[in-house]
Amino acid sequence: MVVASTVVFSVSGVLLAAGLLLFVLIRNNDLAAILWNELVLERIADFFMCLTKEERIRDYVLQNAVKGDPQSVIDTIDKYCYEKEWAMNVGDEKGSILDKIVVETNPSMCLELGAYCGYSAVRIARLLKPGSRLISVDISTTRLRVAKQMVEHAGLQDKVQFVEGPSNEVIPQLKKKYEVDTFDFVFIDHVKDEYRADTKRLEKSGLLKKGSVLVADNVIWPGAPEFLQYVRTSGRYDCTNYPAHVEYSKKEDALEKAVFRGGAPITCLLL
Repeated sequence: MVVASTVVFSVSGVLLAAGLLLFVLIRNNDLAAILWNELVLERIADFFMCLTKEERIRDYVLQNAVKGDPQSVIDTIDKYCYEKEWAMNVGDEKGSILDKIVVETNPSMCLELGAYCGYSAVRIARLLKPGSRLISVDISTTRLRVAKQMVEHAGLQDKVQFVEGPSNEVIPQLKKKYEVDTFDFVFIDHVKDEYRADTKRLEKSGLLKKGSVLVADNVIWPGAPEFLQYVRTSGRYDCTNYPAHVEYSKKEDALEKAVFRGGAPITCLLL
């Protein structure tokens, strides 16, 4: 009996110590915290609430953000992600950089690769001049539905068109099926391994013109090294790197701005 009790006590002690160690690691490591939220907590919440995280964010916005006020929608999503669940929006820090680039570009025709829950679509669309258009592409039916509801709640539905499908299939169809000539601005924030391939697809499809601005998120984490290598060395882009942090964390990340110039030599500026 004493031996059994000792074994149980030892196992409990080990589990407690492991739990405390895991807590410390998560508390003091942004990457560990993100992975813990994404791989464990999110799945638990999905199961018990019968809603995806994106749907939970949407419900929070619909209940708390001022209808017809894009900034209120943005601020409410940021509040949710800081206080309740981490989410892979571009976030407030990098979002401010994105805002600045959109204003400087003053685009009429925009493309977004990766709609997620509509956060960046709202950020971009709220800054577009009358008559401008943003096409937002995502492969997920659920995410597109949520993104559309976010945009509608922000009162920006007249500026945003959502397209469902994989980017490698949608991009070649944009000219004929969606009546696009060229894009002034492209925000890339979907599968990181597709960044370079989709950039080349945009070129091949004739969707970029001299001066077209591409902005790519998460080029440091999770990272898009092939994209960076291509735009910085192909001789077709002028590049600017904007160091920042992963959304809602202190982990280092960056946005990369690449201005299309054709075959001329490239100049990369590291800020």
